[in-house]
Amino acid sequence: MTNATSKTAAKRRFLRTAALVGVTAVAAPAVVRAQAPIALRMQSAWPAKDIFHEFATDYAKKVGEISGGRLQIQMLPAGTVVGGLQVVEAVSSGTLDGGHAVPGFWFGKNTAFGLYGAGPNFGMDANQLLGWIQHGGGDKLYAEIQAAARLNIHSFMYGPVPTEPLGWFKKEIRTLADLKGVKYRTAGLAVPMMAALGMSPVQMAPGDIVPALDRGVLDAAEFANATGDRLLGFPDVAKFYYQRSFHMANNVFELMVNSKRFEALPADLKSVMRVAADACSAEMSWKAMDRMSTDYIELQTKQGVRAIKTPPAILDAQLKAWDGVVQKFSGENPLFAKVVDSQRTWARRVVFWADEVTVNSEMAYRHFFPRGPVAA
Repeated sequence: MTNATSKTAAKRRFLRTAALVGVTAVAAPAVVRAQAPIALRMQSAWPAKDIFHEFATDYAKKVGEISGGRLQIQMLPAGTVVGGLQVVEAVSSGTLDGGHAVPGFWFGKNTAFGLYGAGPNFGMDANQLLGWIQHGGGDKLYAEIQAAARLNIHSFMYGPVPTEPLGWFKKEIRTLADLKGVKYRTAGLAVPMMAALGMSPVQMAPGDIVPALDRGVLDAAEFANATGDRLLGFPDVAKFYYQRSFHMANNVFELMVNSKRFEALPADLKSVMRVAADACSAEMSWKAMDRMSTDYIELQTKQGVRAIKTPPAILDAQLKAWDGVVQKFSGENPLFAKVVDSQRTWARRVVFWADEVTVNSEMAYRHFFPRGPVAA
């Protein structure tokens, strides 16, 4: 073979090899580097063992699930970074990426916050209040209140909270006069409402309530529900548990995110946070049915608690006291009055419709279970 022939053969082998490499490069899938997940550090307003903190962690898990792990939320219990009632400031300043609480906790910043989960609110239950937030303009009004309070927060409202009890009392109450001077823990607009009934109400963080009852700093207190109250130890310090009250008849949860942190998220992950809140509203309601019904019965059958329905005279007095609260704060705060008008418009139609079409569940229950849940 001549030198010329050898060079030609070598050139052909080179070209064939280059062509093969090129084809392989085109055919092979591109290597995509997985992006690190986005992490958000949040804190709830609830003690670690409370079911409300469990609901908060359920939300964090749901976000991770829907996002396929791209968005991960660390949900810390109250006191990890700040106290439960300081969560809103920590989120607004960026000390925390987000938080979980109820809107009524912030009524000291603007009284209109208290209308998102306190009082009878024209007969709405919590789900009807959420309906107003989603479809009656309540979400836009909430953003106005946040702006007026100079809070840099984006919020999702979700999770209809079952009607909260009047609370735990160390002695039995039969009349409105029995409430006079009682040192009582509550929150939000329920503070002025219960003060109008002659009580001495104060607002304090959930984790501080049972110790205050135990030491005699409080005579009575309300927090949330049979499960949360049981976990926090209320039946160890009081035995009279009064059910049904207008002071917290329609509470909802607020999932807060620092505005800058939220706006920096990709559009699809913003949607994930919203969809997760909607999903958790349903799942939380189902979990509440299971856990709270069980604990309500066991408080009575295993821990000697007397569950008593609040006397009608006290309920009537609450409604009259609420009229005074609404009149006072509407006159002082145009945003408060604006929210009240919006809720009135929604409730006049929606609550009327619901009452008209919903059959009496208590009537049916008494038919099938005349001896109650224990014998059923």
